[in-house]
Amino acid sequence: MVLRMTTTDALMTVGTVAEISGLTIRTLHHYDEIGLVKPAERSRAGYRLYSHADIERLQEVLFFRELGFGLEKIRDILSRPDYERGSALIGQRELLHTRADRLLTMIDAIDAALEARRTGMKLSKEEMLEVFDGFDPSQHEEEAEERWGQTDSYAQSARRTRGYTKQDWVKLKAEAREIDQAFLDLMAAGADPSSAGAMDAAERHRAHISKWFYDCPVKMHAALGQMYVSDPRFTKNIDKAGDGLALFMSEAISANARR
Repeated sequence: MVLRMTTTDALMTVGTVAEISGLTIRTLHHYDEIGLVKPAERSRAGYRLYSHADIERLQEVLFFRELGFGLEKIRDILSRPDYERGSALIGQRELLHTRADRLLTMIDAIDAALEARRTGMKLSKEEMLEVFDGFDPSQHEEEAEERWGQTDSYAQSARRTRGYTKQDWVKLKAEAREIDQAFLDLMAAGADPSSAGAMDAAERHRAHISKWFYDCPVKMHAALGQMYVSDPRFTKNIDKAGDGLALFMSEAISANARR
């Protein structure tokens, strides 16, 4: 947790500092004992009392911790004669931006891998990078194989997709987008997921899977639809085409299964 600075100049007890920082009292005691954050004063009864400057130092410690620095390294940095808080904050901000950019790149790569899972991607590395806008979904195939590798459907999909050309994948993805758009059009028109049109779109979706990947009976399709909303990664990936698409598809698939 990142500590929010207070505006009061009053001394704060260790309990108050623990509450606003999210740290335990025991942790604050430890920081005092190792000289990392020492309270400015003690009460007559010996209780620790923290000044505004102490809270600023604790905030710096928490920033460094968020960046993955160990306590000894943080203590060494804060003890340097040339340490300056403003410069340190700017440096910390730059490091966090770098980390954020890397995380966003990883999220995009995972989204591409999830799309590959939906379409059974089996292209060369160069074609994967082209089809999926520079990301390589094959880097995330291990999880899919671990989760579904022993199933007949996975084996069937692997056999079918092994011989697909790039043109096959382009055609497959175009068909998938048309089905997604049918769902989106229904949503825009205010259709109910259990309406005939929505169930017909769900049936098109099931037929698409059976055509390109593996035989997908109604019960299996219903289970797949549930995964679209139970797995946040699938939800986020599907919703890239339109907010709420995953939920609408899931409910339409469920209604179609009941039909």
